[in-house]
Amino acid sequence: MAIAHAPDQHRPDRPHPPAAADDARRSWLPLVVLCLAQFMVVLDITVVNVALPSIGAALHFAAADLQWVVTIYVLFTGGLLLLGGRAADLLGRRPMFLGGLLVFTTASLASGLATSSGMLVAARAGQGLGAALLTPAALALVTTTYTGAQRVTALSVWGAIGSAGAGAGVVLGGMLTTWLSWEWIFFINVPVGLVAAGAALRMVPATPLERSPGRGALDAPGALTVVGGLAALIYGFTQAGQAGWGSTRALVVLAAGAALLAAFVAVERRARRPLLPPATWRTRSLASGAGVMLGVTGILVGTFFLNSLYLQGALGWSALRSGVAFLPLVVAIGAAVHVAAHLLPRLGSRVLAVSGLGLLAGGALLLAAAPGDAGYVADLLPGFVLVGLGTGLVFPSVSVAALSEGDHASAGVASGFMTTAHELGAALGVAILSAVAAGAGTLAAGYGRAFLVAGALALVLGAVAAVAMPAVRPADGAHVPLH
Repeated sequence: MAIAHAPDQHRPDRPHPPAAADDARRSWLPLVVLCLAQFMVVLDITVVNVALPSIGAALHFAAADLQWVVTIYVLFTGGLLLLGGRAADLLGRRPMFLGGLLVFTTASLASGLATSSGMLVAARAGQGLGAALLTPAALALVTTTYTGAQRVTALSVWGAIGSAGAGAGVVLGGMLTTWLSWEWIFFINVPVGLVAAGAALRMVPATPLERSPGRGALDAPGALTVVGGLAALIYGFTQAGQAGWGSTRALVVLAAGAALLAAFVAVERRARRPLLPPATWRTRSLASGAGVMLGVTGILVGTFFLNSLYLQGALGWSALRSGVAFLPLVVAIGAAVHVAAHLLPRLGSRVLAVSGLGLLAGGALLLAAAPGDAGYVADLLPGFVLVGLGTGLVFPSVSVAALSEGDHASAGVASGFMTTAHELGAALGVAILSAVAAGAGTLAAGYGRAFLVAGALALVLGAVAAVAMPAVRPADGAHVPLH
């Protein structure tokens, strides 16, 4: 589910080392270690969804606050991703990878040991911080360890981690919650993290720091203001769902979030090395692509979140049965992604993106029409499949279109921007849809209302894609960023 792009300037189109270095094949063991760590990071987006009802009951979460278990993780991951990429450049990629892995593993242990809702949310924030440090360093290590044909293969494997992690997450979460307990969806990361760290020390090569006069200090003020602003917005949506969209508390918190995001813009304009250069927003293809990516990811992760609660809360399903129920959705995403990669040279990015958003809207509206006692095959499965197919068509199409403008020097920032939009979209989507659902009174009524909003949003995004996205047709055989 994560976009396979470097968040900074380490990417496959950088000049290769001399030909002799290209000819020297590297062991695949470093790639295995790096992908294992990234697999854990992606897994933790979906693995927690099917355990949410069990977590809520055990830790006494208020219904409207349960979404923080998901949103705080992707919020910290997305909000700090660009900072993590810059830190990897300045402080070294392998040290940052190991540091991020240590933070993620420790926070996973703390998540499993949590005895209150506040402790779990704080630990999940720690997991997000670890992921933000780990992911850009790991991808940079992939692109600098391998060259030539090996690099293409390595990046293809890295790109497949997203779908594999999403699929494994929904099933593994159900298995561990049903057969052991919800704590084990976090405890399982501890031995995996320790093994990956030990293997990285032995197998992942250290790379030299890339210092240059243009590299400045880390933009910590930018990171703090964007994360703080988005967190305030999400909390404001939560308050709106509980007390109404016109409540004083909701409006005050939403205003505070908007002020912090305005402060972020001001900080970025003055920073020597901003996380997000202001020129980024002036690239029409990138701005429209990031907006569509943000919205589509929000609908997708919101679909996982709401249906986890609906299947177990309204229909009385077990966590394992709920996890298996999501598999057709995940398979549909993977199938559509690969179909899109073959159709892009013929149809172009705009046609595929608009078509995918139409399918996504149709799927969301089918789910909105599901009755309170919905049957899986007749009422839910068609919507799941359409949501998956639509999402799978949109991800590569939007990525190709968004990265079609600009020179090579800005490609790293652009790809990092898209990755950030992907992660933050997940946080905002869950927050908004859960707030809409919470305002309806009952779970069944809120489910239908939330998917009506999701369907309307998909139609709006389709209009944006039709008007603002370029119609890019990559050459046959060109590398297509999958998702």
